[in-house]
Amino acid sequence: MAKLKGILKIKGTLDDLTFYKSGKDYLVRTKGGVDGDRIANDPTFQRTRENGSEFGRSATAGKVLRTAVRNLMTNAKDRLVTSRLTKVMTQIKNLDTTSVRGQRSAGVGIMEDAGKGFLKGFNFNIKAILSSIFFAQYALNTEDGEVTITGLNPINDVVAPGGATHMAMKAGWANINFETGVFDTKISDTETFKIDATVQDLRLQFDAPPEGDGCGFHLLHIEFYQEVNGDLYSLKNGSYNSLSLAKYDLSILTEKGLSLFLQCSTMKLELQPISILCQLHLFDFSSKSY
Repeated sequence: MAKLKGILKIKGTLDDLTFYKSGKDYLVRTKGGVDGDRIANDPTFQRTRENGSEFGRSATAGKVLRTAVRNLMTNAKDRLVTSRLTKVMTQIKNLDTTSVRGQRSAGVGIMEDAGKGFLKGFNFNIKAILSSIFFAQYALNTEDGEVTITGLNPINDVVAPGGATHMAMKAGWANINFETGVFDTKISDTETFKIDATVQDLRLQFDAPPEGDGCGFHLLHIEFYQEVNGDLYSLKNGSYNSLSLAKYDLSILTEKGLSLFLQCSTMKLELQPISILCQLHLFDFSSKSY
């Protein structure tokens, strides 16, 4: 493919040339490939049609997850998060051993133990890895979703971006059914505090758990602010915004539609560190049987 240079930036198709933008560059390539009607009907392309169908299902699963947490990840993502998440969902789809080829889905594959390995540690902003910025230990109560951070010393436990004077933390809790696309997301109260040497304990609590079945996700959102004349302004440097999935456990569905963790339904889990600037950390994930 070739790059366009000059003052004219073109997107679209002209005769046999296709002009498009990728990142900061404007590129051009010749049209090619097999006729779409042949791919859709020719028995020779049966495998191609199956691959396309499964890719679409994986892309949809990624979109469902992103949509479910959109209010938290609006400023905590990179421009390639869609393609990267689709790749992970495709790997999870391959764990579906019950559906026929062409109909395998991440919604089924995610129920397998191995599925958690693909999502664990996924960062929605590859330029900002959560575990490298926030070093305080925290605990999650999987029964009520409460996140507890004990002995937080912001000046020591946080690598804050330049200009940040304050930070805010809140938690998210979502139930997502990838097969139906139905989800429910709850957001906890928000704790805002100054970035100094004051040691404090934080409790991020929910009024009620999310409804529904499917997979349960626990998230942590961190945002940095700058104080100017008594007002707090959110920092807009997107390179620090981050969202990462660190862990999940298998669960089952109760009669009321709430999840019970098989190994840790009421115990608190000591998890790995999280990170920085307007960041969203998906730190626990549980899947339920439908």
